[in-house]
Amino acid sequence: MFSLTHKTRTALIATGFIALSSFASPVYAEDPVEHLGPVGPHEPILTNVGSKRVIAFYTPGKNACALQAVVWTEDEDTTSPARVRISLDPGAIVHIDSPENESLNLQCSNDAQKLAVVANDQRVAFGLTTQKPMMPVRADASGF
Repeated sequence: MFSLTHKTRTALIATGFIALSSFASPVYAEDPVEHLGPVGPHEPILTNVGSKRVIAFYTPGKNACALQAVVWTEDEDTTSPARVRISLDPGAIVHIDSPENESLNLQCSNDAQKLAVVANDQRVAFGLTTQKPMMPVRADASGF
């Protein structure tokens, strides 16, 4: 058996690392990172909504999700971020809409321990239900 010097061991480790990293899938600067959750407190959700980029996280407190989100346009020439802060009750959803009429829906879990992106088909907008249109009522000038 032979003994490796520190210098030789370091060179072998570096060579192995370079060889293994060549098999990794490439990452380009143009590819935005996405993380849709569910996430715990102080962990980020990273995603796009239309032409906007969003980073959102929450802090727990008093059985609610204290949500903070920053929305900005991913453009090299101009950047105008907007910050949103809202307290979500357990199970509540906040909708962040883009100019392209796309919507990002963030939901606080039922126990206020997680935050996640939910799909449009998993909600009823604003808790409202639709009704069939009513027949028009004839108005009488007499009021009777």
